[in-house]
Amino acid sequence: MKKPVSLLSILFVILIFLAGCGPSSVVVRTQPPPPVYVRPAPPRGNYVWVDGEWIRQGHGYGYRQGYWAAPHRRYHQYISGHWQQKRQGWYWVAGHWN
Repeated sequence: MKKPVSLLSILFVILIFLAGCGPSSVVVRTQPPPPVYVRPAPPRGNYVWVDGEWIRQGHGYGYRQGYWAAPHRRYHQYISGHWQQKRQGWYWVAGHWN
């Protein structure tokens, strides 16, 4: 009796894990136009500008404006995100610190 119960428990956990694994990116048919806004002055001279990002919102993307960030100890520059085309459409590749 213990073996079937533990086996079912393991299968249940695996199914819950797999159900939470959705697509890693949202694909859209057309690349959204870049938004236009004015970059504010930096709060301090050594701050780094982090470009705006397209973030997942449901089955599409919403835009989050850029901002000034304090420099990191290990990273010196911010690599901006970009749109990349797939066979099905466009998806956003997020920016990162380098």
